[in-house]
Amino acid sequence: MAGLPVPVLLALGLAGFVGGIGITALGPGGVLPTIGLFALTDLAPAEVAGTALVTHIATGALATAAYTRSGQLRAPATRRTAAVLAGTAVLGTPAGVLVNTVVSARAFGLVLGLLVAGAAVLVWYRERRRPTGAAAPSHPSTAAVSGLGLAVSVASGLVGVGGPMLTVPLLIALGVPVLESLASAQVQSIVIATVGTLGYLAHGSVDWPLATLVGVPELAGVLLGWRIAHALPTRHLKNALVLTLLALAPYLALHG
Repeated sequence: MAGLPVPVLLALGLAGFVGGIGITALGPGGVLPTIGLFALTDLAPAEVAGTALVTHIATGALATAAYTRSGQLRAPATRRTAAVLAGTAVLGTPAGVLVNTVVSARAFGLVLGLLVAGAAVLVWYRERRRPTGAAAPSHPSTAAVSGLGLAVSVASGLVGVGGPMLTVPLLIALGVPVLESLASAQVQSIVIATVGTLGYLAHGSVDWPLATLVGVPELAGVLLGWRIAHALPTRHLKNALVLTLLALAPYLALHG
């Protein structure tokens, strides 16, 4: 963190705060700290992913506690989905970490850019297909959730993003209600972050000062995002997130 100008430090803290809001209000939010670390610092790809994942241990735990308090994680179907996602993360995350150790900065930026664009499209699709009236919730099969969880955890371990970025839109596309999708993905995020952090620590790829700079405001954002998810319509926030991610995706893909 030494040597970074104050505006960059402030921008990283802001990325953490806004990312925390997105984690619990929308799902795709944990990518913002990763974007900030990749675009605003000279960290290597492994250091970007490792530093970002450290912050998601705390945010995932706080978000899980919040959604338990509000009741979503007490529902048997939601707990089953969360357990399957967490189990597959134990297998998928190390594979993503392993791939990260052999990719170049250019390849890392390309993968991150594609994931950011994909998250934006999924959020847009989620909003477009949201039913106007009440609809019976869907409970996807264990096989479907396992495949989803494995794919997401590999991608998350590779680029250092929280599972909710992709898991939430994908679960909703399968018919799972929004709050239940958000709650399940937080449990998955704890496992992805913990397993991924251990992998990157083994390679000495965690910058603790930057993790603190990003992670503390991120925790504040998580609480605010949880309140937003329960209290306010988030259409405008979703639209802003989609536009921001689509604008950043080409830059990330070409950066490096």
